[in-house]
Amino acid sequence: MSDAGPVNVLLASPRGFCAGVERAIDVVELALQRHGAPVYVRHAIVHNTWVVTDLERKGAVFVEDESQVPEGGLLVFSAHGVAPAVKDRAEQLGLAQIDATCPLVTKVHHEVRHYVDRGYSVLLVGHRGHVEVVGTAGVAPEATWIVEHPEDVAAVEVPDPQRVAYVTQTTLSVDEANRVVDAIRARFPDAAGPRGDDICYATQNRQDATKELARRSDLVLVVGSTTSSNSRRMVEVALDAGAPGAELIDGPGDIDPAWLEGVVNVGLTSGASAPDWLVDQVIEQLQASQRGAVVERVQVVAEDMQFALPKELAQLPMV
Repeated sequence: MSDAGPVNVLLASPRGFCAGVERAIDVVELALQRHGAPVYVRHAIVHNTWVVTDLERKGAVFVEDESQVPEGGLLVFSAHGVAPAVKDRAEQLGLAQIDATCPLVTKVHHEVRHYVDRGYSVLLVGHRGHVEVVGTAGVAPEATWIVEHPEDVAAVEVPDPQRVAYVTQTTLSVDEANRVVDAIRARFPDAAGPRGDDICYATQNRQDATKELARRSDLVLVVGSTTSSNSRRMVEVALDAGAPGAELIDGPGDIDPAWLEGVVNVGLTSGASAPDWLVDQVIEQLQASQRGAVVERVQVVAEDMQFALPKELAQLPMV
């Protein structure tokens, strides 16, 4: 390949913010407008360093435990969700609460409760320690087993192998989740699963778009923070789909010029928690390079999902 011509940037659609992320950010910004600063947020509202920094500048204070919020403070729960025990402790501490949990994560919480109330043991497919998994497991910790890899399934000991159900973390790659689900069904043939796919529509759509980029690109760049599970999965999806190279970047400053040597087509996308202005900055940097860049849009599927804001927002008194 020659470096003579400009880089062809294949810009994926959909990419970037999903409806759950937009809702969570809106919740914090509207809470700041109505309540005034500070507004406390348990954990990063979404897993993106730029979003968190911007909200901190506006008056949000991010904490890892509700005990860090002064009595009478306003606490927002992040898009990833929390265990019921966290909400109970916040109430005991006298904190006002707004739940910005993504409705698709809330759906998984309801599924866990549904199964456990009917005497099932629940296998939660997800990454140990991820904040979403911690919250989901906390719905019924006495009856939930986290299985991250297919081999983890063999080590699970449940009270009744005939009453097993499974749910999944919403931001896994589809292929990754299916490998573990296949292992669950192999060991527990009667395992019950969710009525609909737990992996969120935005995760699925962004992975499908990433696969299309991988088929057409020499290098795929995924804009997203290292803390973002869905962004990291998109890099894996690109490589698994045959991309010669794929890199996760938090912004244009992370691009190594050496990656572009001999490259003609660069696929560009972003995780569900990455703002689109970061993608614009990446394009601007590529266009300003010695070779320049032209942009071709690659639309795989249209998105028009929206989620209603939490009712607690309307109940906040204006400052």
